[in-house]
Amino acid sequence: MSGALRTTQSAPKYIGMSLNQRWRALRRNSIAKLVLMVTGCLLLLITPLIGVLPGPGGVVSFALGLGLVLQTSAWARRQYVHFKRRSPKMGGWADWGLRRQSARRRTERSKLDGEKR
Repeated sequence: MSGALRTTQSAPKYIGMSLNQRWRALRRNSIAKLVLMVTGCLLLLITPLIGVLPGPGGVVSFALGLGLVLQTSAWARRQYVHFKRRSPKMGGWADWGLRRQSARRRTERSKLDGEKR
């Protein structure tokens, strides 16, 4: 009986949350942010090593690393915004690759503007 009490008392707080809610809760934790940031930096650092191998491994590791770093670092986000302002076409491709909602909104807006003309 005491084992059952311990199980219910120490149940994880993530039970009943969707995957998206769990991810957001995890990103609020400062230790988890640091781990995600370090993981993203490591992925970016090993990209040249993976890039020489056959296949798209370098592209995938770069995209994953960049996504993790942009999610966890305010400095990286500011640099990304400056990059997008300097070269909007390349920034659009980067948004599309990172599956950002802003890219989807701009695409939908441009389609609507094209239909109105």
